[in-house]
Amino acid sequence: MKPSVRIAALLTVLVTAACAPQTSANSSSAEDDKSGTLRVWLFQEVGNDPKQKVVDSVVADFEKAHDGTDVQVEYIPVDTRAQRVKAALNDPKSAPDVMEYGNTDTAGYVKDGGLLDVTEEFGSWAETRNTDPTARGSVTVDGRIYGAPLYVGVRALYYRTDVFGELGLTVPKTMAELASTARKVRAAKPELYGLVVGGAYTYGALPFVWAHGGELATGKGGSYAAAVDSAAARKGITAYTSLFGDDNCPAAKCAGMGGNDTITAFAAGKAAMAIGGDFSHTAVEAGEVKGKYAVVPLPGVTAGSVAPAFAGGNNIGVLKSTSHRTLAVRLMEALASKRTQARLFDAMGFLPTFTDVREAAATRKPYVKPFVETLAAGTKFVPASPAWSQIDSQLVLPTMFQEIVSGRKDVAAASGEAARKMDAAFGSVG
Repeated sequence: MKPSVRIAALLTVLVTAACAPQTSANSSSAEDDKSGTLRVWLFQEVGNDPKQKVVDSVVADFEKAHDGTDVQVEYIPVDTRAQRVKAALNDPKSAPDVMEYGNTDTAGYVKDGGLLDVTEEFGSWAETRNTDPTARGSVTVDGRIYGAPLYVGVRALYYRTDVFGELGLTVPKTMAELASTARKVRAAKPELYGLVVGGAYTYGALPFVWAHGGELATGKGGSYAAAVDSAAARKGITAYTSLFGDDNCPAAKCAGMGGNDTITAFAAGKAAMAIGGDFSHTAVEAGEVKGKYAVVPLPGVTAGSVAPAFAGGNNIGVLKSTSHRTLAVRLMEALASKRTQARLFDAMGFLPTFTDVREAAATRKPYVKPFVETLAAGTKFVPASPAWSQIDSQLVLPTMFQEIVSGRKDVAAASGEAARKMDAAFGSVG
């Protein structure tokens, strides 16, 4: 599809979604067309071209194997996915057939009736024998499967070896050393951020909360209570928000940054350190710092410890509203297959969800080691509640961080307000 046509089509979708009645795609389409157009939404990455090349190849093979099928792929911004998906669920005619989604969104999308139950297809797909249990759990709700894992991801500490060498700095072994090192860099090189951080970078901030013994919430299943305002959580929030200042990363510039923004800054040579994922590797390699950086696990509170990382990752799912169920499931499998995951690892650094493919990838690419070590040290996840998508889309945690770093509220007031919002969301789905 030509860019002008794609833009026109997107405008049509947005207008339609805005005017659509509040219907729901809670029941599967009775249609199962074996030809026609399949629409796919995938996430736009920092440095998206390598991903697009892999996807284009998968799509070409799929279209060749399925006569009369036209696959149209649109790359959507991660930060605005909640609004796009909500509009699609309210107006099935505007929904894609297949989409990429974050593993934190699974429970919410299932509750909203958006994702197709593919338990039987997943069970009969031979490749899934090698799916790691954590990845399988990311597509499972109440024992049923709603998609295929695409990749797993954790974050670690990227740092500039040239800057550290020039200033005679050693790699931080604790979070306290991390902060002091960041400030030393900023003092010596005021044109650089010491450690680039973002007020909208939730998953870069959470390791600080968890490393200090805090939790987002307590409970399980359908019953959760916010814990972000606990004493331990507040210590972690304080540790993270203290990094926003003229002595490291000025709030005026850094409060609005998300994860992609921080990696873009690091890759462009504007920061000495950044918290980035294995999935950030390609963007960093394509930047000004190529050959001048290294990666280690993010240190915890005590020397030798690793801060718990968020067990991230994305999945590929089929929308209930699809009128091409069989084709859509096959396309999901093609996009999440072992072959595709191996190619996405080589292209983007995405860690495969198949254990055998991941082991082979780690052998080929030594840079994976710090991320594998981080996984082995123990990871954390957000509450497995449908409420999380609401908490996420309402920007509860970014708002908390930004209120603190802007000086509008102190840690106690901001975390207390965030906890109230989280409890309201948990209560709404209880």
